[in-house]
Amino acid sequence: MSIRLSESEFVKLVEEALRRIPDTFQSYLADVVVDVEPMPSKGDLAEMGLDDPTDLLGLYLGTPLTERSIEESMRLPDRVIIYQRNLEAICETREEIIDEVRRTVLHEVGHHFGLDEDDLEELGYH
Repeated sequence: MSIRLSESEFVKLVEEALRRIPDTFQSYLADVVVDVEPMPSKGDLAEMGLDDPTDLLGLYLGTPLTERSIEESMRLPDRVIIYQRNLEAICETREEIIDEVRRTVLHEVGHHFGLDEDDLEELGYH
């Protein structure tokens, strides 16, 4: 049986995961918006080439720091989306969801820093 949290409880877990990112990296996250949504939208799924909405735990939308140019003009802030219902569906205990939220947040933030899926898997965030 999966665990269910209120939206505010879940948001607190995401905020805690973000706070635990070392201070040396925090300044690089100043322009990253982190949102919690219940489930991926059709657009989110299309962005990732997925059909099943339960396959997506989080999503990074933006340009990784490693791919930016000083010649870039105005751009929208990068965005990380964490999908509450999908994370809840794979967890049975509070400890599991705390760990999965942390891993998912770090996975998506890792994309912001230019890490690809192989890098993230090697670090244990896949």
